Amino acid sequence: MPSIATQQALQASAPTIPAIPPADVLGRLAALQSAPIAHLKQQWRDLFGKEPPPFNRAYIQSRLAYRIQELAYGGLKPETRARLEALGEQLDGGNVVLRRIRADSRPLPGTRLIREYDGVQHVVTVRADDFEYEGRPYRSLSAIARHITGTRWNGWTFFGLKGRPSV
Repeated sequence: MPSIATQQALQASAPTIPAIPPADVLGRLAALQSAPIAHLKQQWRDLFGKEPPPFNRAYIQSRLAYRIQELAYGGLKPETRARLEALGEQLDGGNVVLRRIRADSRPLPGTRLIREYDGVQHVVTVRADDFEYEGRPYRSLSAIARHITGTRWNGWTFFGLKGRPSV
């Protein structure tokens, strides 16, 4: 168990996350829709205490919306968290590193990836185990990028999920 001095040092270095009054939730959620991306990223820093991920606006908005509600109304119950941890261990054999890689690298199911190519807007929906494009399931983003362009592409790069600075 860490000493009291160590615990105090950890608390002092941890960012202070502001509480959000429940009366402010609807206004803050509505404001997310029209806020510039720079403002959304600053809110991320304020509400999560760390730099925002290099994902698209829709992802950042949805996570901020959840976080605002979480700070106003409370997060998951400890029993729910424990159950989710147990399910995660069943899926990855308790390998926490593997779990983090999966969670950080793949957009959440329901996320829409939008890419304009040759003047045409292409929309891909992330699903739990695959991706949907033009009503068809695809196992990888690379297969979709190849279908769109007719050439080999790294799908994560084509849709802007890889190769950007992390700041």
